[in-house]
Amino acid sequence: MKEKKQRKGFVFKPYEAENQSPFEKLFEIFKELITYTSGDFDEAIDWLRSLDKEYKLTTPDYTIDDFIEDLKKKGFIKEEIQPDGSGGIKITSKTERAIRQQALNHIFGKIKKSGSGNHKSKIPGIGDEHTGDFRAYHFGDNLDKVSITESIKNAQINHGIRDFKLSENDLVVEETLHKSQMSTVLMIDISHSMILYGEDRITPAKKVAMALSELITTRYPKDTLDILVFGNDAWTIKIKDLPYLQVGPYHTNTVAGLQLAMDLLRRKKNTNKQIFMITDGKPSCLRLPDGQYYKNSNGLDKYIVKKCYAMAQQARKLHIPITTFMIAQDPYLMQFVRAFTQANQGKAFYTGLKGLGEMIFEDYETNRKKRIKG
Repeated sequence: MKEKKQRKGFVFKPYEAENQSPFEKLFEIFKELITYTSGDFDEAIDWLRSLDKEYKLTTPDYTIDDFIEDLKKKGFIKEEIQPDGSGGIKITSKTERAIRQQALNHIFGKIKKSGSGNHKSKIPGIGDEHTGDFRAYHFGDNLDKVSITESIKNAQINHGIRDFKLSENDLVVEETLHKSQMSTVLMIDISHSMILYGEDRITPAKKVAMALSELITTRYPKDTLDILVFGNDAWTIKIKDLPYLQVGPYHTNTVAGLQLAMDLLRRKKNTNKQIFMITDGKPSCLRLPDGQYYKNSNGLDKYIVKKCYAMAQQARKLHIPITTFMIAQDPYLMQFVRAFTQANQGKAFYTGLKGLGEMIFEDYETNRKKRIKG
């Protein structure tokens, strides 16, 4: 058995919902373990067997081996043969989707689904989302916006039932709100500090990303979400890659992440655009024009910090607010984030891991209601 990774941030709480089958009970735990092990099936099963010994999760009638067989039958895992002839078990896209759904339920479980699944701006006018408010009819208003019931009621009040007539002055239309689309880029710091100090910070970050991606693709399908990670450099990842996301031996090139985020948003035709950045460390790296890296891990290097402020100002000119979720609470770093936020006129949250998902969703809901005028 290979050596298990240290996962000090993992806390197991035994819980069994009513009417859960043995498979469903183990599958709930398995999905959590797969997230913590970054998609490593063998390590997740090792963890599951250890938890089984401690918490008696299985019975002689349904063992871990039975569970593995059911995973295969149900299409959650598959055998994969490598070019060198070696084999192994990999999770499937069906499992990836199940993990995203679980993250959505855990983080945004209290959210009530809306019927339309589109964003409302705060500007009333000619739109397609009803508000329940009425106003007098004006020449040029679409007739399909006229509220027949309210208009007839006005006619009865103004002219009486016996001498019933419907005039233009009786007509009212229902106010509507514009449906808006939102383009969001979520930046995740994968520098080495995301697993330092005995705390696993990368797993909650990718859980938030999985929940947000599932929320947007299912509830707001007209919106777009791009996810990128940044260490020494920055690159985009696909939604399906999130369970496998790991930190690396990287510094923090915040500038590269912001440059890529803004490049992605420039291509979007939507009016509403925003950047969410999850990070716990100070910017400590830049890529120079000659391809070399300029690094300084000791403190907030003035050259690097100045570049970060310039990126924040550039995003502001493009009407792209940046919301920073600062997991670390070092006063020295918080001072930098305040200055960065001021340069962008965005927002910053200084938070631990608890409640990170709720804060990101609340900010997403708030920002998506804004209608930014060019």
